[in-house]
Amino acid sequence: MSRLLDWRGHAWIALVIRLYLGGVFLLACFHKIAHPATFALDVATYQLLPLWAVNFFALVLPWTELLSGVMLIIGLRARAAALLVALMMVSFIIALGWALHLNLHMSCGCFASQAAAAGQDAISWHTLVRDGSWLLLSLYVIVFDRNPVGLDRLFHRRSEEHA
Repeated sequence: MSRLLDWRGHAWIALVIRLYLGGVFLLACFHKIAHPATFALDVATYQLLPLWAVNFFALVLPWTELLSGVMLIIGLRARAAALLVALMMVSFIIALGWALHLNLHMSCGCFASQAAAAGQDAISWHTLVRDGSWLLLSLYVIVFDRNPVGLDRLFHRRSEEHA
């Protein structure tokens, strides 16, 4: 098992995954940051959070997506960022499952607001599969990206040189 975990190729596979996931989360956060009130309405539409928590969630989540996306791309605490992504994906999957259970006809609010999407990107089982695949990709980074290509590796090398 140790040989599998220590294979050097994981760093390069994980780099591609990190760049992809980081890009997805950067694309997802921009509209939400620019239009927090609209995103809060999207969050409330899921009927999952109490109303007092909707605005807080709508303000915090996009910045968490931004931070996670940037950290994944530059390789700074990449596994911690992947853990944040995994936790977000689990929460998104729960919210989507809940909305599908309630038979809500809505946009997921992932990359644009319900109003901006105008019927596009409607939630479905396909959305759950997509989010599930992103969850699996983030888990790959958590488990196998033990020496990530990026700033962490650069800082680690520099600290070894000065030791």
